[in-house]
Amino acid sequence: MTIILTNDDGIDAPGIRALSKALGREGIIVAPKEPHSGCGHRVTTQKPIHIDKRSLTEYAIDGTPADCTRIAVKHLNKHTKWVLSGINAGGNLGVDVYISGTVAAVREAAMHGIPGIAISHWIKRPLTINWELATKWTEKVLDFLWDKTLETGSFWNVNLPHLETSSPEPKIIFCQGSTHPLPVNYRVEGDLCYYYGEYANREHSKGTDVDVCFSGNIAVTLIKL
Repeated sequence: MTIILTNDDGIDAPGIRALSKALGREGIIVAPKEPHSGCGHRVTTQKPIHIDKRSLTEYAIDGTPADCTRIAVKHLNKHTKWVLSGINAGGNLGVDVYISGTVAAVREAAMHGIPGIAISHWIKRPLTINWELATKWTEKVLDFLWDKTLETGSFWNVNLPHLETSSPEPKIIFCQGSTHPLPVNYRVEGDLCYYYGEYANREHSKGTDVDVCFSGNIAVTLIKL
């Protein structure tokens, strides 16, 4: 079974290595050469896309996450059975899915009738990500989701919590995505606006993916095209 691994943090990011380790079997990495965080579902159509074949199972693409999925399933391996994207360094909760390159990669797969799972790790500052824990939780999630039925045109969006090593083991909870917007703020200096978000202060209605993840559990949301 051919599984494609991609992300939006770039092929050399620690998250995709953690995802590969969590998979526990051989997958083909087809990921952006450079970071494309927050690029949404942008695709490249007006210029050629360079493919750097690093090995038989690893390709660095000079394009977006959605480009990576397109090239993977239409050129590199037309028999792809799953597309996994992540592990993103940062949450992709609620309405984040519309601007996330991580999520766009599996949305693109769903458009081609291929199931996918997007996995992200919320960052609770000033903590840093423990990639060993992230790998462990991702392995748990993958084992849990492999046998779940996915309708054509659907995919899973997973968000890992940010916990201290002494915290209880997080539970996997199915939930709905929050529809509340992110707190959007700008620092204005002359004619320049500098965006700064307050991710941890976003609205989190009870039972939504934001609430589940911020409460210390693994949020799993089913998304349909």
